Amino acid sequence: MNIANAMVADYQEAPSVSRTYAWVVFALTFGLLLSDYMSRQVLNAVFPLLKAAWGLSDTQLGSLSGVVALMVGLLTFPLSLLADRWGRVKSITVMAAVWGLATLGCALANNYGEMLVARFFVGLGEAAYGSVGIALILSIFPANMRSTLTGAFMAGGAFGSVLGMGIGGVIAVHMGWRWSFGIMALFGLVLVSIYRLVVTEQRLAQQKSEVTTEAKEAAAARISWRAMLPSLFSTRTVKCVYVGSGLQFFLMGAILAWMPSYLNRYYAMPTDKAGVTAAMFLLIAGVGMVFCGGITDRFSRNNPSRKLTFAIAFCLVSFTFLSLALQIPAGPLQLVLLGLGIFLVAGTSGPAGAMVAGLTPTSIHATAFATLTLANNLLGLAPGPFVTGLIADKVGLLVALRVILFIGLLATAVFVIAKRKYSHDLAYLDAMRAKARI
Repeated sequence: MNIANAMVADYQEAPSVSRTYAWVVFALTFGLLLSDYMSRQVLNAVFPLLKAAWGLSDTQLGSLSGVVALMVGLLTFPLSLLADRWGRVKSITVMAAVWGLATLGCALANNYGEMLVARFFVGLGEAAYGSVGIALILSIFPANMRSTLTGAFMAGGAFGSVLGMGIGGVIAVHMGWRWSFGIMALFGLVLVSIYRLVVTEQRLAQQKSEVTTEAKEAAAARISWRAMLPSLFSTRTVKCVYVGSGLQFFLMGAILAWMPSYLNRYYAMPTDKAGVTAAMFLLIAGVGMVFCGGITDRFSRNNPSRKLTFAIAFCLVSFTFLSLALQIPAGPLQLVLLGLGIFLVAGTSGPAGAMVAGLTPTSIHATAFATLTLANNLLGLAPGPFVTGLIADKVGLLVALRVILFIGLLATAVFVIAKRKYSHDLAYLDAMRAKARI
Protein backbone atom coordinates (compact mmCIF):
# COMPACT_ATOMS: atom_id res chain seq x y z
CA MET A 1 0.00 0.00 0.00
CA ASN A 2 1.53 3.37 -1.05
CA ILE A 3 1.06 6.83 0.38
CA ALA A 4 -1.64 7.76 -2.12
CA ASN A 5 -3.83 4.84 -1.13
CA ALA A 6 -3.05 5.48 2.51
CA MET A 7 -4.53 8.95 2.19
CA VAL A 8 -7.94 7.43 1.43
CA ALA A 9 -7.75 4.54 3.87
CA ASP A 10 -9.18 6.53 6.78
CA TYR A 11 -12.27 5.19 8.40
CA GLN A 12 -14.52 5.83 11.34
CA GLU A 13 -14.70 3.20 14.02
CA ALA A 14 -17.84 2.64 16.08
CA PRO A 15 -17.60 3.10 19.86
CA SER A 16 -15.96 -0.06 21.09
CA VAL A 17 -16.92 -0.33 24.79
CA SER A 18 -19.67 0.91 27.07
CA ARG A 19 -19.41 4.61 27.85
CA THR A 20 -19.11 4.03 31.62
CA TYR A 21 -16.26 1.55 31.25
CA ALA A 22 -14.57 3.79 28.69
CA TRP A 23 -14.51 6.69 31.17
CA VAL A 24 -13.13 4.39 33.88
CA VAL A 25 -10.33 3.39 31.52
CA PHE A 26 -9.75 7.04 30.65
CA ALA A 27 -9.55 8.03 34.33
CA LEU A 28 -7.04 5.30 35.15
CA THR A 29 -4.95 5.96 32.05
CA PHE A 30 -4.99 9.68 32.82
CA GLY A 31 -3.98 8.92 36.43
CA LEU A 32 -1.00 6.94 35.19
CA LEU A 33 -0.04 9.88 32.99
CA LEU A 34 -0.01 12.04 36.12
CA SER A 35 2.22 9.44 37.79
CA ASP A 36 4.46 9.42 34.71
CA TYR A 37 5.13 13.16 34.86
CA MET A 38 5.25 13.32 38.66
CA SER A 39 8.04 10.72 38.68
CA ARG A 40 9.83 12.58 35.91
CA GLN A 41 9.61 16.15 37.29
CA VAL A 42 10.07 15.56 41.01
CA LEU A 43 13.81 15.60 40.37
CA ASN A 44 13.78 19.28 39.39
CA ALA A 45 12.29 20.26 42.74
CA VAL A 46 15.14 18.62 44.68
CA PHE A 47 18.03 19.90 42.53
CA PRO A 48 19.35 22.18 45.32
CA LEU A 49 19.24 19.37 47.90
CA LEU A 50 21.04 16.88 45.63
CA LYS A 51 23.64 19.50 44.77
CA ALA A 52 24.27 20.11 48.47
CA ALA A 53 24.18 16.42 49.45
CA TRP A 54 26.48 15.01 46.76
CA GLY A 55 28.31 18.12 45.55
CA LEU A 56 26.99 17.73 42.00
CA SER A 57 27.80 20.18 39.22
CA ASP A 58 25.04 21.81 37.18
CA THR A 59 26.07 19.60 34.27
CA GLN A 60 25.47 16.47 36.36
CA LEU A 61 22.11 17.78 37.58
CA GLY A 62 21.13 18.56 34.01
CA SER A 63 22.11 15.06 32.89
CA LEU A 64 19.85 13.49 35.54
CA SER A 65 16.93 15.39 34.04
CA GLY A 66 17.95 15.00 30.42
CA VAL A 67 18.52 11.22 30.52
CA VAL A 68 14.79 10.60 30.96
CA ALA A 69 13.86 12.78 28.01
CA LEU A 70 16.64 11.16 25.98
CA MET A 71 15.26 7.68 26.62
CA VAL A 72 11.76 8.86 25.78
CA GLY A 73 13.02 10.36 22.55
CA LEU A 74 15.00 7.27 21.52
CA LEU A 75 12.47 4.59 22.47
CA THR A 76 9.04 6.12 21.84
CA PHE A 77 8.91 5.00 18.22
CA PRO A 78 10.09 1.35 18.52
CA LEU A 79 8.20 0.69 21.76
CA SER A 80 5.00 2.12 20.30
CA LEU A 81 5.27 -0.26 17.34
CA LEU A 82 5.96 -3.14 19.74
CA ALA A 83 2.97 -2.23 21.92
CA ASP A 84 0.62 -2.26 18.92
CA ARG A 85 1.58 -5.87 18.30
CA TRP A 86 2.03 -7.19 21.84
CA GLY A 87 -1.04 -5.49 23.34
CA ARG A 88 -1.53 -1.92 24.55
CA VAL A 89 -2.97 -2.77 27.97
CA LYS A 90 -0.18 -5.20 28.81
CA SER A 91 2.39 -2.70 27.56
CA ILE A 92 0.94 0.11 29.68
CA THR A 93 0.97 -2.10 32.78
CA VAL A 94 4.59 -3.14 32.28
CA MET A 95 5.73 0.40 31.48
CA ALA A 96 4.06 1.85 34.59
CA ALA A 97 5.54 -0.87 36.80
CA VAL A 98 9.02 -0.16 35.41
CA TRP A 99 8.93 3.59 36.03
CA GLY A 100 7.35 3.06 39.47
CA LEU A 101 10.10 0.69 40.58
CA ALA A 102 12.77 2.93 39.01
CA THR A 103 11.44 5.93 40.92
CA LEU A 104 11.73 3.86 44.08
CA GLY A 105 15.33 3.22 43.03
CA CYS A 106 15.88 7.00 42.91
CA ALA A 107 14.78 7.19 46.55
CA LEU A 108 17.36 4.55 47.50
CA ALA A 109 20.27 5.89 45.40
CA ASN A 110 23.47 6.63 47.32
CA ASN A 111 25.43 8.55 44.70
CA TYR A 112 25.25 10.21 41.30
CA GLY A 113 25.94 7.00 39.37
CA GLU A 114 23.13 5.06 41.05
CA MET A 115 20.73 7.95 40.57
CA LEU A 116 21.65 8.17 36.88
CA VAL A 117 20.95 4.44 36.42
CA ALA A 118 17.59 4.76 38.20
CA ARG A 119 16.66 7.73 36.06
CA PHE A 120 17.64 5.75 32.97
CA PHE A 121 15.01 3.15 33.88
CA VAL A 122 12.45 5.85 34.64
CA GLY A 123 12.93 7.00 31.06
CA LEU A 124 12.76 3.42 29.77
CA GLY A 125 9.41 2.86 31.45
CA GLU A 126 7.93 6.18 30.38
CA ALA A 127 9.26 6.13 26.81
CA ALA A 128 6.13 5.08 24.92
CA TYR A 129 3.42 5.71 27.50
CA GLY A 130 2.13 8.92 25.93
CA SER A 131 1.63 7.51 22.44
CA VAL A 132 0.33 4.10 23.60
CA GLY A 133 -1.95 5.63 26.24
CA ILE A 134 -3.63 8.03 23.83
CA ALA A 135 -3.93 5.23 21.23
CA LEU A 136 -5.76 3.06 23.75
CA ILE A 137 -8.12 5.86 24.78
CA LEU A 138 -8.97 6.84 21.21
CA SER A 139 -9.76 3.22 20.39
CA ILE A 140 -12.60 3.03 22.93
CA PHE A 141 -14.35 6.37 22.34
CA PRO A 142 -16.30 7.69 19.34
CA ALA A 143 -14.22 9.36 16.65
CA ASN A 144 -15.95 12.72 17.16
CA MET A 145 -14.38 12.99 20.65
CA ARG A 146 -10.79 12.50 19.56
CA SER A 147 -9.71 16.15 19.65
CA THR A 148 -11.20 16.71 23.09
CA LEU A 149 -9.66 13.55 24.50
CA THR A 150 -6.27 14.20 22.96
CA GLY A 151 -6.19 17.73 24.36
CA ALA A 152 -7.22 16.57 27.82
CA PHE A 153 -4.66 13.78 27.78
CA MET A 154 -1.80 16.05 26.74
CA ALA A 155 -2.73 18.59 29.41
CA GLY A 156 -2.25 15.82 31.95
CA GLY A 157 1.48 16.07 31.34
CA ALA A 158 1.56 19.65 32.59
CA PHE A 159 -0.68 18.89 35.56
CA GLY A 160 1.45 15.89 36.51
CA SER A 161 4.59 17.98 36.28
CA VAL A 162 3.04 20.64 38.52
CA LEU A 163 2.12 18.03 41.10
CA GLY A 164 5.53 16.41 40.86
CA MET A 165 7.51 19.60 41.40
CA GLY A 166 5.11 21.21 43.87
CA ILE A 167 4.42 18.25 46.10
CA GLY A 168 7.97 16.95 45.68
CA GLY A 169 9.45 20.23 46.91
CA VAL A 170 7.21 20.37 49.96
CA ILE A 171 7.90 16.75 50.88
CA ALA A 172 11.65 17.26 50.42
CA VAL A 173 11.72 20.11 52.92
CA HIS A 174 9.67 18.37 55.60
CA MET A 175 10.70 14.74 55.11
CA GLY A 176 13.86 14.77 52.96
CA TRP A 177 14.42 14.36 49.22
CA ARG A 178 14.32 10.54 49.39
CA TRP A 179 10.69 10.66 50.52
CA SER A 180 9.84 12.86 47.54
CA PHE A 181 10.81 10.03 45.21
CA GLY A 182 9.41 7.35 47.52
CA ILE A 183 5.91 8.81 47.69
CA MET A 184 5.83 9.34 43.91
CA ALA A 185 6.82 5.70 43.46
CA LEU A 186 4.14 4.50 45.89
CA PHE A 187 1.44 6.47 44.05
CA GLY A 188 2.43 4.97 40.71
CA LEU A 189 2.70 1.38 41.97
CA VAL A 190 -0.69 1.49 43.71
CA LEU A 191 -2.33 2.96 40.62
CA VAL A 192 -0.83 0.41 38.24
CA SER A 193 -2.04 -2.38 40.55
CA ILE A 194 -5.58 -1.05 40.27
CA TYR A 195 -5.15 -0.65 36.51
CA ARG A 196 -4.03 -4.27 36.23
CA LEU A 197 -7.21 -5.44 37.99
CA VAL A 198 -9.69 -3.19 36.16
CA VAL A 199 -8.35 -2.89 32.61
CA THR A 200 -7.53 -6.03 30.64
CA GLU A 201 -7.22 -6.89 26.97
CA GLN A 202 -9.89 -9.59 27.46
CA ARG A 203 -12.42 -7.21 28.97
CA LEU A 204 -11.90 -4.64 26.23
CA ALA A 205 -12.25 -7.37 23.60
CA GLN A 206 -15.49 -8.68 25.15
CA GLN A 207 -17.08 -5.25 25.05
CA LYS A 208 -16.05 -4.40 21.55
CA SER A 209 -18.90 -3.76 19.19
CA GLU A 210 -18.94 -4.79 15.56
CA VAL A 211 -17.13 -2.50 13.16
CA THR A 212 -18.43 -1.82 9.71
CA THR A 213 -17.44 -3.84 6.68
CA GLU A 214 -15.92 -0.68 5.26
CA ALA A 215 -13.82 -0.26 8.35
CA LYS A 216 -12.63 -3.83 8.20
CA GLU A 217 -11.64 -3.40 4.57
CA ALA A 218 -9.81 -0.20 5.31
CA ALA A 219 -8.09 -1.75 8.30
CA ALA A 220 -6.93 -4.60 6.12
CA ALA A 221 -5.38 -2.05 3.80
CA ARG A 222 -3.08 -0.54 6.39
CA ILE A 223 -0.02 1.11 5.03
CA SER A 224 2.95 -1.20 4.48
CA TRP A 225 6.24 -0.96 6.35
CA ARG A 226 8.00 0.09 3.14
CA ALA A 227 5.59 2.97 2.55
CA MET A 228 5.41 4.11 6.16
CA LEU A 229 8.68 6.04 6.33
CA PRO A 230 8.07 8.08 3.14
CA SER A 231 4.55 8.84 4.40
CA LEU A 232 5.90 10.24 7.65
CA PHE A 233 8.23 12.62 5.81
CA SER A 234 6.37 13.09 2.53
CA THR A 235 6.47 16.91 2.47
CA ARG A 236 8.96 19.63 3.37
CA THR A 237 6.34 21.26 5.59
CA VAL A 238 5.92 18.27 7.88
CA LYS A 239 9.69 17.87 8.18
CA CYS A 240 9.98 21.52 9.20
CA VAL A 241 7.14 21.14 11.69
CA TYR A 242 8.94 18.23 13.38
CA VAL A 243 12.15 20.27 13.64
CA GLY A 244 10.52 23.58 14.61
CA SER A 245 8.45 21.95 17.34
CA GLY A 246 11.51 20.18 18.73
CA LEU A 247 13.52 23.40 18.87
CA GLN A 248 10.75 25.25 20.68
CA PHE A 249 10.52 22.38 23.18
CA PHE A 250 14.27 22.86 23.80
CA LEU A 251 13.43 26.30 25.15
CA MET A 252 10.46 25.17 27.20
CA GLY A 253 12.27 22.16 28.66
CA ALA A 254 15.33 24.15 29.67
CA ILE A 255 13.46 27.01 31.32
CA LEU A 256 11.05 24.82 33.26
CA ALA A 257 13.75 22.38 34.38
CA TRP A 258 15.94 25.14 35.75
CA MET A 259 13.20 27.36 37.15
CA PRO A 260 13.41 25.98 40.75
CA SER A 261 17.18 26.48 40.76
CA TYR A 262 16.81 29.98 39.26
CA LEU A 263 14.35 30.99 41.96
CA ASN A 264 16.58 29.45 44.62
CA ARG A 265 19.71 31.25 43.45
CA TYR A 266 18.39 34.66 42.32
CA TYR A 267 15.37 35.07 44.61
CA ALA A 268 16.83 33.21 47.63
CA MET A 269 13.70 31.09 47.80
CA PRO A 270 13.87 27.97 49.97
CA THR A 271 13.44 24.67 48.14
CA ASP A 272 9.76 24.21 48.96
CA LYS A 273 8.76 27.73 47.91
CA ALA A 274 10.90 27.54 44.76
CA GLY A 275 9.30 24.21 43.87
CA VAL A 276 5.77 25.51 44.36
CA THR A 277 6.49 28.71 42.41
CA ALA A 278 8.09 26.78 39.56
CA ALA A 279 5.09 24.45 39.56
CA MET A 280 2.83 27.46 39.06
CA PHE A 281 4.88 28.46 36.01
CA LEU A 282 4.45 24.95 34.63
CA LEU A 283 0.71 25.16 35.19
CA ILE A 284 0.75 28.44 33.28
CA ALA A 285 2.51 26.65 30.43
CA GLY A 286 -0.18 23.93 30.41
CA VAL A 287 -3.01 26.47 30.36
CA GLY A 288 -1.15 28.32 27.62
CA MET A 289 -1.01 25.17 25.48
CA VAL A 290 -4.79 24.79 25.71
CA PHE A 291 -5.40 28.50 25.04
CA CYS A 292 -3.01 28.72 22.10
CA GLY A 293 -4.43 25.57 20.53
CA GLY A 294 -7.96 26.94 20.91
CA ILE A 295 -7.34 30.31 19.30
CA THR A 296 -5.32 28.67 16.51
CA ASP A 297 -8.28 26.44 15.62
CA ARG A 298 -10.67 29.36 16.04
CA PHE A 299 -8.91 31.51 13.45
CA SER A 300 -7.63 28.77 11.10
CA ARG A 301 -10.90 27.15 10.07
CA ASN A 302 -10.96 28.74 6.64
CA ASN A 303 -7.23 29.17 6.17
CA PRO A 304 -5.05 26.23 7.30
CA SER A 305 -1.81 28.13 6.71
CA ARG A 306 -2.70 30.38 9.65
CA LYS A 307 -1.67 27.52 11.93
CA LEU A 308 1.91 28.26 10.94
CA THR A 309 1.33 31.99 11.34
CA PHE A 310 0.24 31.38 14.92
CA ALA A 311 3.20 29.05 15.57
CA ILE A 312 5.57 31.77 14.34
CA ALA A 313 3.80 34.36 16.49
CA PHE A 314 4.02 32.19 19.62
CA CYS A 315 7.76 31.73 19.07
CA LEU A 316 8.47 35.43 18.55
CA VAL A 317 6.26 36.79 21.33
CA SER A 318 7.52 34.26 23.89
CA PHE A 319 11.11 35.09 22.90
CA THR A 320 10.38 38.80 23.42
CA PHE A 321 8.81 38.38 26.87
CA LEU A 322 11.51 35.98 28.10
CA SER A 323 14.34 38.15 26.76
CA LEU A 324 12.95 41.23 28.50
CA ALA A 325 12.49 39.27 31.73
CA LEU A 326 16.10 38.09 31.85
CA GLN A 327 17.48 41.56 31.16
CA ILE A 328 15.93 43.24 34.22
CA PRO A 329 16.67 42.70 37.93
CA ALA A 330 14.90 39.99 39.89
CA GLY A 331 11.53 41.17 41.18
CA PRO A 332 7.76 41.17 40.55
CA LEU A 333 8.03 42.64 37.03
CA GLN A 334 10.50 39.95 36.02
CA LEU A 335 8.19 37.23 37.33
CA VAL A 336 5.25 38.69 35.37
CA LEU A 337 7.29 38.78 32.15
CA LEU A 338 8.52 35.23 32.76
CA GLY A 339 4.93 34.13 33.24
CA LEU A 340 3.83 35.77 29.97
CA GLY A 341 6.71 34.16 28.08
CA ILE A 342 6.09 30.73 29.57
CA PHE A 343 2.36 31.04 28.80
CA LEU A 344 3.23 31.20 25.09
CA VAL A 345 6.46 29.22 24.86
CA ALA A 346 4.69 25.86 24.42
CA GLY A 347 1.87 27.32 22.35
CA THR A 348 3.34 25.78 19.21
CA SER A 349 2.40 22.28 20.38
CA GLY A 350 -1.24 22.62 19.25
CA PRO A 351 -0.55 24.01 15.76
CA ALA A 352 2.30 21.53 15.27
CA GLY A 353 0.10 18.55 16.13
CA ALA A 354 -2.68 19.78 13.86
CA MET A 355 -0.27 20.23 10.95
CA VAL A 356 1.27 16.79 11.41
CA ALA A 357 -2.22 15.27 11.41
CA GLY A 358 -3.12 17.17 8.26
CA LEU A 359 0.02 16.23 6.39
CA THR A 360 0.12 12.48 7.11
CA PRO A 361 -2.35 9.63 6.43
CA THR A 362 -4.79 8.95 9.25
CA SER A 363 -3.83 5.28 9.20
CA ILE A 364 -0.37 6.15 10.54
CA HIS A 365 -1.26 9.05 12.84
CA ALA A 366 -0.06 7.19 15.93
CA THR A 367 3.32 6.68 14.29
CA ALA A 368 3.32 10.27 13.07
CA PHE A 369 2.71 11.56 16.61
CA ALA A 370 5.41 9.23 17.90
CA THR A 371 7.72 10.86 15.37
CA LEU A 372 6.69 14.30 16.61
CA THR A 373 7.35 13.15 20.18
CA LEU A 374 10.73 11.88 19.06
CA ALA A 375 11.61 15.26 17.62
CA ASN A 376 10.35 17.10 20.71
CA ASN A 377 12.52 14.97 22.97
CA LEU A 378 15.68 14.52 20.91
CA LEU A 379 15.84 18.13 19.74
CA GLY A 380 14.23 19.73 22.77
CA LEU A 381 13.56 18.17 26.14
CA ALA A 382 16.68 15.98 26.27
CA PRO A 383 19.40 18.48 25.29
CA GLY A 384 17.67 21.57 26.70
CA PRO A 385 18.34 21.08 30.45
CA PHE A 386 21.72 19.45 29.81
CA VAL A 387 23.08 22.16 27.50
CA THR A 388 21.80 24.87 29.82
CA GLY A 389 23.57 23.21 32.75
CA LEU A 390 26.74 22.88 30.69
CA ILE A 391 26.72 26.59 29.86
CA ALA A 392 25.74 27.50 33.44
CA ASP A 393 28.83 25.74 34.79
CA LYS A 394 30.94 28.11 32.66
CA VAL A 395 29.16 31.45 32.88
CA GLY A 396 26.36 31.12 35.44
CA LEU A 397 22.70 30.17 35.18
CA LEU A 398 21.36 33.64 34.28
CA VAL A 399 23.68 34.04 31.29
CA ALA A 400 23.01 30.44 30.23
CA LEU A 401 19.26 31.12 30.12
CA ARG A 402 19.85 34.29 28.08
CA VAL A 403 21.92 32.30 25.57
CA ILE A 404 19.51 29.44 25.04
CA LEU A 405 16.65 31.86 24.29
CA PHE A 406 18.05 32.26 20.78
CA ILE A 407 16.94 28.70 20.03
CA GLY A 408 13.47 30.25 19.88
CA LEU A 409 14.53 32.39 16.92
CA LEU A 410 15.86 29.29 15.18
CA ALA A 411 12.48 27.61 15.70
CA THR A 412 10.81 30.71 14.22
CA ALA A 413 12.98 30.50 11.11
CA VAL A 414 12.08 26.83 10.60
CA PHE A 415 8.36 27.56 10.89
CA VAL A 416 8.75 30.42 8.37
CA ILE A 417 10.26 27.95 5.89
CA ALA A 418 7.36 25.59 6.54
CA LYS A 419 4.82 28.34 5.91
CA ARG A 420 6.31 29.08 2.49
CA LYS A 421 5.74 25.45 1.42
CA TYR A 422 2.52 24.67 3.29
CA SER A 423 -0.03 25.58 0.58
CA HIS A 424 1.99 23.78 -2.08
CA ASP A 425 2.25 20.63 0.07
CA LEU A 426 -1.47 20.63 0.87
CA ALA A 427 -2.27 20.89 -2.85
CA TYR A 428 0.15 18.02 -3.53
CA LEU A 429 -1.54 15.78 -0.96
CA ASP A 430 -5.04 16.70 -2.23
CA ALA A 431 -3.93 15.72 -5.72
CA MET A 432 -2.66 12.38 -4.44
CA ARG A 433 -5.98 11.73 -2.67
CA ALA A 434 -7.89 12.50 -5.86
CA LYS A 435 -5.59 10.26 -7.89
CA ALA A 436 -6.01 7.38 -5.45
CA ARG A 437 -9.80 7.57 -5.63
CA ILE A 438 -9.82 7.12 -9.43
